[in-house]
Amino acid sequence: MIVLKATQDKVLAVLQSVAGIVERRHTLPILANVLIRKTGGLLQLTTSDLEIQIRTHAELGGDEGNFTTTVGARKLIDILRTMPSDQTVTLESSATKLVLKGGKSRFTLQSLPAEDFPLVQESASFGPVFSVPQKTLKALLGQVSFAMAVHDIRYYLNGILFVAEGKQLSLVATDGHRLAFASATLDVDVPRQEVILPRKTVLEMQRLLSDAEGAIEMQFANNQAKFGFGGMEFVTKLVEGKFPDYNRVIPKSHKNSITLGRVPLLASLQRTAILTSEKFKGVRLNIEPGTLRIASNNAEQEEAQDELDIDYGGDAIEIGFNVTYLIDVLANMGQDMVKLDLADSNSSVLMTIPEDDAFKYVVMPMRI
Repeated sequence: MIVLKATQDKVLAVLQSVAGIVERRHTLPILANVLIRKTGGLLQLTTSDLEIQIRTHAELGGDEGNFTTTVGARKLIDILRTMPSDQTVTLESSATKLVLKGGKSRFTLQSLPAEDFPLVQESASFGPVFSVPQKTLKALLGQVSFAMAVHDIRYYLNGILFVAEGKQLSLVATDGHRLAFASATLDVDVPRQEVILPRKTVLEMQRLLSDAEGAIEMQFANNQAKFGFGGMEFVTKLVEGKFPDYNRVIPKSHKNSITLGRVPLLASLQRTAILTSEKFKGVRLNIEPGTLRIASNNAEQEEAQDELDIDYGGDAIEIGFNVTYLIDVLANMGQDMVKLDLADSNSSVLMTIPEDDAFKYVVMPMRI
């Protein structure tokens, strides 16, 4: 049976959309495979790593009929990548193998039985479906994902908190040293739901979501989240645990405030970061009426100093930060201006976008 017959670019795009979660080496060899199910003329592709499952549908030609198998996902992609994009490729079933043909090339690939493929058991109790535009969710993820922890022993920090309530969807990420918060308005009222999406899920969704028109539908259960967008279905386990109370972390009444250009501040921090030491990424900010001075030094006794003119008439403050935390947020924002609220040299700083409550970023100071 000819399972599919289409141009290389079409087949590759469909495969790549589901293959991001596939590990090359896995304790279960079949999880390196993609599950292919043909029903009539429609092809369904599914991948899983036992925590996340991605499924998509496509019409890719070939014979009509019913057929299921699994084949190595990465191998298939690696072969397809070597072929011209406009070349027609076919995938045919032959006993326990699959034969991929394109032009004068022919590849015989080993398959494993579809019934051995471990599908994720979907929760029976999902909450109500609600949707946001894909580009809105992609933007929200981009505003907070860099603040997620990586391999933190407090496993609930290795992901993003989703809070849906009323007509608001809020995303929060923190690694214990900084916290990013972003929110958007929903079209419908939803009951309060709070879940933590794992880091791998977040990175995969950022890869798959597009800026094109179109909504993403979401549903949350106690231990799972389900997303549907652009012909794809995405089911993921959630992180169990209690996320820190982010409202207590966000400062409310800092009396000193500076509004300045994001790009000049980012450039100044990037310059002074060059002379910070690898381990100790500290920079000092000296804030005085009219002037912001940024300075750094390292173990070789080298020093960097940069100055920005600012519109400021508050207290003189000297405060230290891990420069990476400041660069991360400024590089992930698209706005022209950024606002900094400070209290003193020992309190965290709140960074926001002027006239916009939908984004907040908090950074703890460091002793220098």
